[in-house]
Amino acid sequence: MAEAHPNLQSLISNLKMNKINQLFAHSGNNKLLSLYFCAGCPTLDSTADIILAAQRRGIAMLEVGIPFSDPLADGPVIQEAATKALKNGMSLRLLFSQLREIKHQVNIPLVMMGYLNPILHYGIEEFCKSCVESGVSGAIIPDLPFDDYQRIVKPIADRYDLRIIMLITPETSEQRIRFIDENTDGFIYMVSSAATTGAQKCFDEQKQEYFRRINQMQLKKPRMIGFGISNAQTLQAAFNNAQGAIIGSKFVTLLNDTAGDADKALDRLFDALEWQSATE
Repeated sequence: MAEAHPNLQSLISNLKMNKINQLFAHSGNNKLLSLYFCAGCPTLDSTADIILAAQRRGIAMLEVGIPFSDPLADGPVIQEAATKALKNGMSLRLLFSQLREIKHQVNIPLVMMGYLNPILHYGIEEFCKSCVESGVSGAIIPDLPFDDYQRIVKPIADRYDLRIIMLITPETSEQRIRFIDENTDGFIYMVSSAATTGAQKCFDEQKQEYFRRINQMQLKKPRMIGFGISNAQTLQAAFNNAQGAIIGSKFVTLLNDTAGDADKALDRLFDALEWQSATE
């Protein structure tokens, strides 16, 4: 196992409570809206503008996608965004550089969302160190096996106060869900279905039953519902069954439609969701 970086304490000594924990500790009854976008799409240099616009417009948390050539859990919209980002020249090293430049302007939690392969190539210890240096509060790694998370990744991430967010689906057993609830921090990403990402018009009775079943478990960790949220109906269903919602494909589509104009994309998204932030 890798040793902690020698400057670890100097990196994290000025940090207060992890921003993800802070967000949920102070959210009260407010329902949180989180967005996903793929770094490097629509343009290589759009990352900072998207983050700062989202923060200004009242988005509670942002998932920053690490483009990868084989994103198995993602639908066509995010797959195409990843392909475009890679063609634009985005890399994990460049992304961290972009995030460092705006670190002191960002107050909301940033969560890196990416697959294990690029992170392993970058180095797990180096990845966690770069997250701290870049103001990132957590990471979601959809293809990280839970056993590897506990044995290899968690000890390193904990030293850097980085939250590794685990996903549950309708197929996840109650035993595994309770194990995740006991052995992770931050929040639980509650995937609405076992399908890939993509906008849906509504959540059918099967998904609603899944939501009710998880609610009855009375888990300790806060939950965010993602996959398929694109309109007022699906947003409200998520708000009714969790602390908040995560929107990806719809926002990525709107960013492409507006040529990367984040404010215009957010205007259209808020209209579709019938949502108005507290800042507006």
